[in-house]
Amino acid sequence: MTKKLFWQDPYLTECQAKVTSIDGRNVKLDQTIFFAFSGGQQSDSGTINGINVIEAVKQGDKEAIIDIEYVLEQDPTFSVGDTVKVVIDGEKRDKLRKLHSLAHIAYYFVEEKLGKLKVIGSNVTAEKARMDFLYHKPLNEVVPEIEEATNKFIEEGHEIKREFDSEKPDLLWWICETWKMPCGGTHVKNTKEIGKIKLKRKNIGAGKERIEMVLTE
Repeated sequence: MTKKLFWQDPYLTECQAKVTSIDGRNVKLDQTIFFAFSGGQQSDSGTINGINVIEAVKQGDKEAIIDIEYVLEQDPTFSVGDTVKVVIDGEKRDKLRKLHSLAHIAYYFVEEKLGKLKVIGSNVTAEKARMDFLYHKPLNEVVPEIEEATNKFIEEGHEIKREFDSEKPDLLWWICETWKMPCGGTHVKNTKEIGKIKLKRKNIGAGKERIEMVLTE
């Protein structure tokens, strides 16, 4: 099992790790800060011992990341048992932290305004976050209200905590005030770090609505 250092400290941008497996250009490490696509969150970008990682693959279920395998751009210059340096793009990670936390907060304000909806998709990249859900009419009128409430909550500076599940040791919970949901992504520690945001409604088909989220500062 890969030790996920990004769960302990999502602000780390480099670490040392021991190579546990090599299969061609596919590599596994004993520990890592390099997040692999999961729960809608984009993978980190970075290197292992100076070699670009072109893909990071999560191995586990939909809620928990058990192992991570990295696909390198070229054959590794190291061997199993060697200690390597893992470096990620800090600016990209910063945006992913903020946008993933924003997506959760906005979701709860959508739920508060419209009731519990069936979510049919979500995605978090360094450019924007989005959530898709079933709803019977366009959200043009309510999105500005949700945006205002979200910005106000963010500015108030609420703590965001991460807690491991008592029964599943590799399952992590995202907690902010009375809100709680399972999530293995990376997040800020306080909503104030997110800064000002903007929400936009997008039509993706009959009976389906999308809200896109971006950082504005």
